[in-house]
Amino acid sequence: MRVTMIGAGYVGLVSGACFADFGHDVCCVDKDPAKIDALNRGEIPIFEPGLSDLVAKNVRDARLSFTTSLHEAVKDAEAVFIAVGTPSRRGDGHADLSYVYQAARDIAASLSGYTVIVTKSTVPVGTGDEVERIIREARPEAEFAVVSNPEFLREGAAIADFKRPDRIVIGTEDERASNVMTEIYRPLYLNSSPLLVTSRRTAELTKYAANAFLATKITFINEIADLCEQVGANVQDVARGIGLDNRIGGKFLHAGPGYGGSCFPKDTLALIKTAQDFEAPTRIIETVAAVNDQRKRAMGRKVITACGGSVRGKTIAVLGLTFKPNTDDMRDAPSLDIITTLQDAGASVRAYDPEGMHVAKPMLPEVDYARDAYDCARGADALVIVTEWDAFRALDLGRLHNALAHPVVVDLRNIYRPDEMRRRGFTYVSVGRP
Repeated sequence: MRVTMIGAGYVGLVSGACFADFGHDVCCVDKDPAKIDALNRGEIPIFEPGLSDLVAKNVRDARLSFTTSLHEAVKDAEAVFIAVGTPSRRGDGHADLSYVYQAARDIAASLSGYTVIVTKSTVPVGTGDEVERIIREARPEAEFAVVSNPEFLREGAAIADFKRPDRIVIGTEDERASNVMTEIYRPLYLNSSPLLVTSRRTAELTKYAANAFLATKITFINEIADLCEQVGANVQDVARGIGLDNRIGGKFLHAGPGYGGSCFPKDTLALIKTAQDFEAPTRIIETVAAVNDQRKRAMGRKVITACGGSVRGKTIAVLGLTFKPNTDDMRDAPSLDIITTLQDAGASVRAYDPEGMHVAKPMLPEVDYARDAYDCARGADALVIVTEWDAFRALDLGRLHNALAHPVVVDLRNIYRPDEMRRRGFTYVSVGRP
C-alpha cells in the first residue's frame, strides 16, 4: 500500500521504516530541509538501535523515501499518518496540537481520492473530531476518514515493539477505514498480534491511560523504596514479591530516580488537564506527576547526604544522562534535576553518557564532559549512577576505586550488590535497600 508519514521524528521515522519493511511503499515528509537532506544521505537524526540499518535497507530497496513536499507525498497515498510532535503547551500544560492541526490543513489541500488519515501522534480525546472538522471544512467534497492509531513504542526497543506489538489499537467506526488499517497491519497477522478496533475517542484515551498507569507503577515502587529505607527492607525483594502476582506483573517496578522521557511527563500532564476540562479530575495521576517531580530533586539531595551533607567545592561524577539506556533522549531526564540540585549546592559536575552528551551539552553547559566512565570518575569525591547503560553494569571496580578521590558511589539504579561494593572498599548508597 502507499503510505505517507507526516513527521520524520522518532515515531514517524520508526513507523515509516517498519511499514516499509513490511513491504509498503512509504514516504516520510518533514518541513525541516536539513533533516530530510540528512536522511537522504543516510544520516539518522536520532539514536535507536537497529534503525539506521533498517532505514538504509528499505531506501536501497526503494520502499522508503524522504521529501519536504507534502503535496507530492499525500496526493496518491491510501493512508496518511500524522506523526508530529505534541509537546506540553507553555503556561497550562495542555498538549500543543498546533502541529497536528497544521498537518490536517496541509493534508486537506492535497487529498485526491479516498484517503485514510491516521493520528499516530499522542493526542487528547476529541482531537480526531477536530482534525475531521478542519479537513471537511476545507474540502467538503473530499472522500476521507480520520482514524486514531496510537503508538506504544519504547525508546531503545522501538523496532521490536512495532514488529511484535502487544496490541494494535485502531479507533474508527468507519468500516472502509477499518479495512484499510487492517490491510496495512496484515503483515503482523502471523505474529497473532491482537488488533483492537474501538471508537476514535476510546483509542485516543487508551494511549494516555496506558502511559499514566505505567507512570503510576514507577511512582508507587519509588515511594515503597523510600519506606524500605526507613524500615530496613529491600525494595527489590518487595517488587519481586508483588510482581510475581500476575494481576500486578513485574514490569515497571524498578525503583530509581523517577520517570522522564518524551511520553510519560507530558502525557500524564495532558491527561490531568483533559480530565479537569471535563470535570472528571484524575486525583491519582495528579499525585503521581507531583511526586515524580519532587523525586528527581530528592535524588540530588540523596547524593549530598552521601557526601556528608555538603558538596560545596566537591567534584561529583555522573554516569548516565539520558532518561533511559539505548536512546539519546534527554527530555525530562532525571539527570537534569539531579545535576542542577548538585550545582545549586556548590558542586562541580563531570558527566559521561554513551549516546546523550551531544544532546545534553546545550541543556547542561556548566558540566564537564568525560571520555568514558573512568575519565569521569577521575579525582571525583563521589560517583552517581543515574542511567543503567550496559556499559556501567560491569565496571572494573578496582580501577574505579583508584580513580575516585573518595570511594563514594550512589547507585540510583541498584545495579551493584551492596555487600560486594562494601567488600571492595566503597561507601555505597542505593535506592530502597538496607
